[in-house]
Amino acid sequence: MTQEHETVTAFLGDAQLAAGSRETVTRTLEDRYPADLGAILVFDDATGRLTDLDYWDAAKTAPAPPSAGRPRLGVKAREVTLLPRHWDWLAAQPGGASATLRRLVETASKGAPSAKQRRDTAYNFMCHLCGDRPGYEEALRALYRDDDAAFAGLIAGWPEDIRRHIGHLLGR
Repeated sequence: MTQEHETVTAFLGDAQLAAGSRETVTRTLEDRYPADLGAILVFDDATGRLTDLDYWDAAKTAPAPPSAGRPRLGVKAREVTLLPRHWDWLAAQPGGASATLRRLVETASKGAPSAKQRRDTAYNFMCHLCGDRPGYEEALRALYRDDDAAFAGLIAGWPEDIRRHIGHLLGR
């Protein structure tokens, strides 16, 4: 996922403060909440992991002058191990092996997350905000057993914003 399409959710304790694109959440937090409010935790909605926001005023930052030559695409050269028949197929594709692999990865990454990815995302979020809540460990077990009824019952007493966000991460 590219950074401009990433969504994040900010929490202060049990309360959800903002959700949306990185830029939207950053501006919301800057505009509505004082700097000394407390430890605001921001979670990447795709992974459930803590993430950082860049607090800066984009309007005051001058755009970088255009550079001459080929634009930097952030490409990293790494090794890929394939069978000879795979290399032959890749070489026959329009644009060659690298372009074909990039297209395949982009197509696959744009698909809906699997049930396992959604569970892992919810788990990552729950590790940070729910570890001391009643029924936490049992809830995780129910989550990974796909026992939705038990999971819902175990988290029923948790704060509404947290339950709602877990449901969002699970695609419910």
